[in-house]
Amino acid sequence: MQYEVRALSPDAVVEQLSIDALDEADARRQVEARGLFVSKVKRRGGARTRGGISLVLFSQELLALLSAGLGVVEALEALLEKEANPALANVLGRLLAGLREGKRFSSVLAEQADRFPPLYIGIVKAAEGTSDLPRSLARYIDYQQRIDTVRAKIVSAAIYPMILLAVGGAVSGFLITYVVPKFAEVYQGAGRDLPFMSRLMLSWGQFAANHTGLLLAGVGALAALVFFGVRHMLARGGVAGLLARLPGLRERVRIYELSRLYLTLGMLSEGGIPIVHAIDTVQSMVSPAVRAGLRQARLEIESGLPLSSAFAANGLTTPISLRMLRVGERTGDMGPMLTQSAAFYDGEISRWIDRFTRTFEPLLMAAIGLVVGAIVVLLYMPIFDLAGDMS
Repeated sequence: MQYEVRALSPDAVVEQLSIDALDEADARRQVEARGLFVSKVKRRGGARTRGGISLVLFSQELLALLSAGLGVVEALEALLEKEANPALANVLGRLLAGLREGKRFSSVLAEQADRFPPLYIGIVKAAEGTSDLPRSLARYIDYQQRIDTVRAKIVSAAIYPMILLAVGGAVSGFLITYVVPKFAEVYQGAGRDLPFMSRLMLSWGQFAANHTGLLLAGVGALAALVFFGVRHMLARGGVAGLLARLPGLRERVRIYELSRLYLTLGMLSEGGIPIVHAIDTVQSMVSPAVRAGLRQARLEIESGLPLSSAFAANGLTTPISLRMLRVGERTGDMGPMLTQSAAFYDGEISRWIDRFTRTFEPLLMAAIGLVVGAIVVLLYMPIFDLAGDMS
């Protein structure tokens, strides 16, 4: 955890330090070891942080060294020697200190739970039972990369429509607040009756030009209202809960959540973790609705119900995944079957995203073009009318 420490040096100079420590007492000891007098210790922020550590990169480097024949201690020493980031070097140093004291690798990782999530600690702990840490690290890397691939695809699909909306809104705003008032001044001196729609738009343009500050304040208030509303919805149900409220996305969000759930359970199960313990580890990673179903399914599994039946009874399956789970129960390969179910879901999500972007982007471009074109046509209708009279 990160702590902000205010200290006094021997020459009476106040220093502000950022210390990575286990707790407040540890931060105080580190500062006092430098010969400083501590006046105030404050934990930085309230949210958990990874301190700039990329677990995928850390796992990849550790896996490469372990595959080369180094032990865990030697691999961490090598990583520490080349590390220039003080925060990460401090984390590696504490890992090494714990291992040299005879502690298990999973135990020293758990001592820095704000850096290493329960999922990561769980797969390392399972690997200690099978003495196959490299395979577990490779499994975690593949797991994280698959999740990142789906997430990146979703983000990429959302970027272009957002750019179109921003550009279209900016162009429409410029036409309404600047161009339309200029045309209104010209038409006012023409002494002609304008079409109703043109008069309406010109009146709106004049109002926007005369009350720009009021409109900007209204837009700001609306943006703040939307921001706090989205924040409240995120706090209650997370991103998945927010997207599930949008029309037509509820089933897609459910498929995405099931994909992540099955992929995580499959990785843990393949690593040797019992399914009940795997469910306990996964519960903090899913939305409240899925968490409630998982909790009930766990109780039913403990009472002797098969995994497929417990998941089906609590809405955690689709017809395809239910059949695959039953096959896994018959063959005894539940971990690989969960992973294959997640791959099936990932493919379905990717295909839906491709179809959605191919359909939605042209429709959005057409809508923006209609809005901008309507503004331009309404501006020039009086000119067309005048040209017709002159001919």
